[in-house]
Amino acid sequence: MSTPLSEIWYTRCPVPTPVGLAVQLGYLEKTFGDVGIALKSIIDSPDRSIRQSHFNHTLEWSFRHGGNVPPIRARSEGRDTRLVGITWTDEFQAIIALPQTGIRTIADLAGRRVGVPRRPEGIVDFMRATALKGIVSALSLGGLRIGDVELIDIVQDHSVLETQEGPSLFGLKRRQSFGEEIAALLRGEVDAIFVKGTAGVSAANLIGAVEVIEFGFHPDPKIRINSGSPRVLTVDARLADERPDLVELLVDAIRKASIWAEEHPEETRRFIAREAGATEEQVLAANGSDVHRHLGLGLDKELVTAISHYKDFLHEWGFLDDNFDIHTWIDDRFVPANERAVA
Repeated sequence: MSTPLSEIWYTRCPVPTPVGLAVQLGYLEKTFGDVGIALKSIIDSPDRSIRQSHFNHTLEWSFRHGGNVPPIRARSEGRDTRLVGITWTDEFQAIIALPQTGIRTIADLAGRRVGVPRRPEGIVDFMRATALKGIVSALSLGGLRIGDVELIDIVQDHSVLETQEGPSLFGLKRRQSFGEEIAALLRGEVDAIFVKGTAGVSAANLIGAVEVIEFGFHPDPKIRINSGSPRVLTVDARLADERPDLVELLVDAIRKASIWAEEHPEETRRFIAREAGATEEQVLAANGSDVHRHLGLGLDKELVTAISHYKDFLHEWGFLDDNFDIHTWIDDRFVPANERAVA
């Protein structure tokens, strides 16, 4: 007999995901409402202890779709979760500098100061992990290594958990990404920084930055792999084991949203812009004209290998105390067999 439930929790990052699209289209609310279950948003909760589950996956009866650093870290710390699907949506990733630095190519970065954000302890510093992977990837394309540049910490005094606590800034729900990095660049404290996504495109455009290199669409997947490339759909173990029927409904709703996206490219771009707090022009610049074709779920070998590659990077750079076999995390009961060649 299945465990009776009246509600389940969900969360997603403010980036292109099929879960976000399914929420905006009303598919998830209807899917679960039809079986008498209310859908509750983790990231929108005013309770910090609940909101923290977006980063550490502590809530039972929950699922998450978004950047892969927090769920990988949670799994490495022993959180009993299951990886049920992966989405690879490429996005703008770049190293930028100010024109007056004279930096025009990766080779010009040798001996220069590259800024890396550092946030307070409490949750995994996913933005630092993201920036480091981007910097490592970019340097490799110019024949350089981390030791060839000077990494400068850009210390940030606020946690992303504080977003919904106290008064907002200018009536906005969250602070602009890369704000502190841009400020450090303008003050001359660093010579170059990493940016990505719609927020990165917007920030680079705002200051008239030089694009030293863009690699979010590089043909080598190991160069593109980062916290958002690809993104993972994870569920807690109780939900997967005691109510697999609900996970099946979730995957079906996501698939329905993915099909809708392929048939409605312009509307999809509009929905993504709303999700990311960006303009449609920024979405086009950051994610490309065919983003609507990359909002599906899979567990094929390329996707699994990508997540494993980034997991190993996180362990190597000290973001994980314990490494683990990616295949012990995968639950392949829910994504159709023709989409999940995990061997």
